[in-house]
Amino acid sequence: MWKICLAVTFFVLIPASSLAEAPATISKKIDSAFVQQTFGDQFTLLTNVAPVFGDLDGDGIEDVVIAARCKNPMLDQAEHNYRVVDPYYEYFGYGDPRITTTFSEGDPAQRGLVALIIHGAGPDAWRSAKPKAKYVIVNLPYKGLSVRKMDLGKKKGVIEALYVEEAGDMGQSSAVFFDVKKLRYRYVPMGGDMQ
Repeated sequence: MWKICLAVTFFVLIPASSLAEAPATISKKIDSAFVQQTFGDQFTLLTNVAPVFGDLDGDGIEDVVIAARCKNPMLDQAEHNYRVVDPYYEYFGYGDPRITTTFSEGDPAQRGLVALIIHGAGPDAWRSAKPKAKYVIVNLPYKGLSVRKMDLGKKKGVIEALYVEEAGDMGQSSAVFFDVKKLRYRYVPMGGDMQ
């Protein structure tokens, strides 16, 4: 009795252009060059607040929040395709960033402080060459950022939100979350430390 062994080999041809692009897309690191390439030369990366990752818009794709400083966030908005928002002052009744970016901050450590958010797209998530959306949050008085779960109640459920350790002596904390229906970020005060 004879046994016949059949070996089959498959070859997959991958265009050289996609091989060259894949490592560069996936290995993007968050540094000053990345921030300026993505948002413009008006932005400076803050190295004392680490970037945080999560799914802020609830689409199942990783997003990133980057702490930065900027003198004029409105300047490169059209060229770099991001949206400037001010959920902090909007909560207090007036959130038009065309006006609120002109407010003078008394604390020099808080001047020009912004949070850069990139909503990821596709398998590369926030590293994608064409992310889903980019936001610059202005006037958010933070000294620390993190992403945590937030319960919005029975109808909206649990989402991931940006938790903010606010600057100042009060030990205040707050959250900024993405309202999927209105496609905007909203600010919610969370209270202070219990002493």
